[in-house]
Amino acid sequence: MRKIESQMIAAIHNNQNWSNSNTTVHFNEEENISIVRLHGNKIAEIDDWTMTIFDGGWQTTTTKSRLNALCSEFCIDGERVFQNNFQWYVDKFVGMAGQSKVFNTYDFTNGFIFA
Repeated sequence: MRKIESQMIAAIHNNQNWSNSNTTVHFNEEENISIVRLHGNKIAEIDDWTMTIFDGGWQTTTTKSRLNALCSEFCIDGERVFQNNFQWYVDKFVGMAGQSKVFNTYDFTNGFIFA
């Protein structure tokens, strides 16, 4: 994980506003939600129970990296955003099969919710 992504995650955990280079976190006290922006474009909303993701209009390597850093911290291990043949997808945990986690793969859509 990149240093900027570690700082971003720390700001979210601490309910703080934070900015570094192209990434910002704004904590909305009234709604108890952290909003993450990349180049001014919203890419995630995180509250106590869910994380909602967006591409901010740009499906770039950096956007995907920020989203996966957030998934790594706030989602079930293995949930992620990935790309195949220039198309973005999301792996979401759906249950257990014995000792193995089971994931469904969905087309990436803005407003996808991890709960």
